Amino acid sequence: MFDKRIERRSFLKGAAGALAFPYVVSSAALGRAGAVAPSNKIVVGAIGVGPQGTGVMRNFLGQKDAQVVAVCDLKSNVLADRKKLVDKHYGGVGCATYHDFRELLARKDIDAVLIATTDHWHALCAIAAAKAGKDMYVEKPMSVGFDEDQALRAACKRYGVLFQFGTQQRSSRQFLLACELVRNEKIGKLKTINVWSPPSTKGGSTEVVPVPDWLDYEMWL
Repeated sequence: MFDKRIERRSFLKGAAGALAFPYVVSSAALGRAGAVAPSNKIVVGAIGVGPQGTGVMRNFLGQKDAQVVAVCDLKSNVLADRKKLVDKHYGGVGCATYHDFRELLARKDIDAVLIATTDHWHALCAIAAAKAGKDMYVEKPMSVGFDEDQALRAACKRYGVLFQFGTQQRSSRQFLLACELVRNEKIGKLKTINVWSPPSTKGGSTEVVPVPDWLDYEMWL
């Protein structure tokens, strides 16, 4: 999904001394037996791991050439649960948790990030990720305004990072086929386009309630 740009973590610096000692390396570490060598894996951090973010993160967990090493969320109960999910998948306890996405982005070992926060944070997190040199996958919507979209586009170009936008209806097989049929006029000359949207679900209560102790509401705002 992403080009690899991992520094070899000072491998050459320590290689000369290491060669003086005999050691055994597993086939998995060398990328054999169907495994991917750790040095060739894309190290991923997940920012925003609610229902949608977790669904996307599970796809990263299923990629043999990627490893999720950190999760970030403003809901402490969600954060603890997602750490357990990642640790259980890898059979360890190495998944780090972050309350502030900027701390996650500061990690030099992370190559790419998933951003699936609440909508108004998408562009802000993504621009910060670009400045930190992280490739990224961002859930829809890209932002809450066209000016933010343009700022994000400019940041990705300026810092040379890879960007993928979560618009499944632009990448799934049936929609690609439909586009090809229309563009090649296989259905005849297109004259009319109808656009519609299903109704949304009802909202919650408008009654003012206390902020839950597990949510950093000020940061969320």
